Amino acid sequence: MKLIIEPTDGVAPILAAITSAKKSVEIAIFRFDRKDLETALTAAVVKGVRVIALIAFHNRGGEASLRKLELRFLAAGIIVARTSGDLTRYHDKYVVIDRRVLCMLSTNFTRLDIDHSRGFGIVTTRANWVHEARRLFRADCSRAKYVPKTETFVVSPVNARKSLAAFLQRAKKELLIYDPRITDREMLRVLDERRKAGVAIRVIGTVGGRSQLDVQRLGGVRLHTRTIIRDRREAFIGSQSLRAPELDSRRELGLIIQDVKAVKKLIETFESDWDPKRSVKVKADKKETAVAQDKESEKAVKVLTKDLSPIVSTMKKAVKRAVAKAGEDVLHDKGVKETMKKVVKKAVKDAVQEAVRESRKS
Repeated sequence: MKLIIEPTDGVAPILAAITSAKKSVEIAIFRFDRKDLETALTAAVVKGVRVIALIAFHNRGGEASLRKLELRFLAAGIIVARTSGDLTRYHDKYVVIDRRVLCMLSTNFTRLDIDHSRGFGIVTTRANWVHEARRLFRADCSRAKYVPKTETFVVSPVNARKSLAAFLQRAKKELLIYDPRITDREMLRVLDERRKAGVAIRVIGTVGGRSQLDVQRLGGVRLHTRTIIRDRREAFIGSQSLRAPELDSRRELGLIIQDVKAVKKLIETFESDWDPKRSVKVKADKKETAVAQDKESEKAVKVLTKDLSPIVSTMKKAVKRAVAKAGEDVLHDKGVKETMKKVVKKAVKDAVQEAVRESRKS
């Protein structure tokens, strides 16, 4: 198991996972603006990797960009499906590589989240989690019902409320919590009961109501993760805050981990973020980190570009007309797939040239 810590680790672990793919990439997207990741996905198609992207039907303020992303993906030979409208939001973000590696993230595939926000992710080959992630992905692509088979694979709105309430209730000594906004009454009641039972609780973020919890805002970097460390032995990392919409009416995903090294790093990061003096240092280091990550992204784009095959003489516009039908239809339309195959080299060439231009502008 590998713990990703953002913004320290940057985009490198995600790029590495995608570029390592030999057979398949399944990626769930809520927000996406990274040209380096887009280039990695299109390059994977050229290598013969089957890439499927499950893209949120909507998000606040970004639906137009999602539709443009769909067209670019389709033109590059990526199979695209849209999430259903049955939930208020599909907010989970994860990648499954070759049906054996899961990258579960609390961060979106954006520069803001990866380069400028506190976030965490898990890269794991644990078979039951990978299996559950693939079941969830297939269910949401086909808009079928999903029921998780393990308590440590936390999915909203299916088992998140029950699993997270039980996770909090089992705390004996300490809870360290990252959460932008805790407002759910049941969860606040559980936290208050644990506090009265002598559990030391610290929250980085905000808490609604008249809470008596020890709360501090994160200094020096934007807070985006939802993470709970229990008794310094276990941790929850995911996309759902302890508030009703994210527990009961949205698709969110998280994992409950017991990995000693990962939990230790989470504790060290929390203690550093809790200390105001250390938070100032994080802010001072952010400019250097952002510059280094931008250079790294540009280098990755150039390296991936070298791997692309020569183009064929087929117009990209023909692809867009052929694949204008979005949603799950693309997954089942063999004619559309064949059309995409014929022009994938041309589409990928165009996509990568655009990626290189964008990377140089960044």
